[in-house]
Amino acid sequence: MTDPETIYDLRPVTPDDLPLLESWLRQPHVGEWWGDDVLGSLEEIVEAAEGVDTEPLIVELDGTPVGYLEIYDPHLEDDHPYQDQPFGTLGLDLTIGDPALLGKGHGSAILAQVSEQLFEEGAPQLIVDPHPDNVRAIRAATKAGFSELARRTSIEGAVVLMARLNDADAETQDGG
Repeated sequence: MTDPETIYDLRPVTPDDLPLLESWLRQPHVGEWWGDDVLGSLEEIVEAAEGVDTEPLIVELDGTPVGYLEIYDPHLEDDHPYQDQPFGTLGLDLTIGDPALLGKGHGSAILAQVSEQLFEEGAPQLIVDPHPDNVRAIRAATKAGFSELARRTSIEGAVVLMARLNDADAETQDGG
């Protein structure tokens, strides 16, 4: 399990990361949720890096890449299915790359750390949307403080829409 003091570093995806991302996308535990079109998924990552609505990042632990994270604003993308969420809401999509790192608490630790960073920057709410069968992702999000809002069908298929509110915002709204 991860040490509670573990700090993950985030950095933008660069063209040099594409071979690593491709190797991760070819892993069965990743392909199960990303699909079989590895080259199409890589193209989507490159497009995200060039766009303004999604920030594709590599998550590193002690200088070693361990995962891929997208932070996106559903209000910047035309017809995004989560535009019904409060303005300022940011979405997170996390993938742990190396199967040897699964089940060790990295997913929940990364989501918790990134959540705190985004809340400090003023995000009022964060969302994740794992597939209902992705028990590992749902468990990680729950451990990181997310709770289920709804079950929906989106452009990606069935999802469990989960949210975490900025506690500081909630205290301000409650007068505390």
